[in-house]
Amino acid sequence: MASAKQKKAAKRNIKKALAKWKSMTSRARALAQPQGRARKKPGTTGKGKYYRIVVRPKSEFTSFRMHDVGRKGHIIRLAGRRKSGSWSTQAWLIAKSDAEVKDNTLVGKTASAKSVISKLRTKPKKIRGDVFEAKSRKNVPEKAKPTAAMKKAQKKNIKKAQAARWKKKK
Repeated sequence: MASAKQKKAAKRNIKKALAKWKSMTSRARALAQPQGRARKKPGTTGKGKYYRIVVRPKSEFTSFRMHDVGRKGHIIRLAGRRKSGSWSTQAWLIAKSDAEVKDNTLVGKTASAKSVISKLRTKPKKIRGDVFEAKSRKNVPEKAKPTAAMKKAQKKNIKKAQAARWKKKK
């Protein structure tokens, strides 16, 4: 059984703790918790399987979806849905076996990783851990479309389809 002196001290300590708690921000409160200090953001420790190239801020999107590009588990596109309903790439995840870090920039080892990195407007610069930042491709206005590259790709696709058709007839 606690003495009167101990009860008085306990009440005083509770009041002090409450006052301190109310003065703290929610972030500070989370860090004050034993489990709050242990949790690290994904990719910041450098122990993961992928390098993350952030292309657009997370705040622009309401929901996310991941899908493999090419071989399974090598390059993953993290697509985000905007409030308007349109989808756009938020980040790229590239397996560590497909890329390496040189002078705080990410360099592709495989053809598919090199292709993804080359399509970005800037070289991926290291932020922390396995997280890199780069700018997305330039937004081409609709009035400038189809671009020369699009026209070339269309012609190539038409020729490919025609060749397949001729092959099928023979």
